[in-house]
Amino acid sequence: MDPTPEPLARFEAWLAEASEKEPNDPNAMTLATASPSGRPSARIVLLKGADVRGFVFYTNLESRKSLEIKENPNVALLFHWKSLRRQVRIEGPIQPVAPDEADAYFATRPALSRLGAWASDQSRPLPDRATLEARLAAARERFPDEQAIPRPPHWSGWRLVPELYEFWQDMPFRLHRRDLYTRAGSEWQATLLYP
Repeated sequence: MDPTPEPLARFEAWLAEASEKEPNDPNAMTLATASPSGRPSARIVLLKGADVRGFVFYTNLESRKSLEIKENPNVALLFHWKSLRRQVRIEGPIQPVAPDEADAYFATRPALSRLGAWASDQSRPLPDRATLEARLAAARERFPDEQAIPRPPHWSGWRLVPELYEFWQDMPFRLHRRDLYTRAGSEWQATLLYP
């Protein structure tokens, strides 16, 4: 097994290495959700925080992903770093971040991104691009002070609380290295898996 008994520390080391070597968005992760009937969907989102409490991303709370999360809070994340020939799967329940945490992150976003959060009905049909541009212009008029654009009530963050990590390292002849960590109370239990 890897000498790191704590999977978060191992993840942080892999993410740090990816941040140095991946050409684009080392914090990009696939988020997999499922409807109440079990129909899966997946999309790329950006990791905005990882600590002992879990893995955080932000989005429109009326988007398809958020609606599925509200109905079925069990989700999975997948980080794939092609240049490092590594991936990490993380599974667990998801919960909303605190409003003050969402406010703090929202304030760090570029003004156009903050205005876009007001203008976009994410995941819903858009009649044409001109409609989005008109809504963006209306948001600019509503919030002319770029430093004081508030977080919309329909925009916040989600935190996945890990119950499972799987670290995968590509090896020659498809004899890959797979290390599984599962939560057992407050401890992590490590298991080596066949490739």
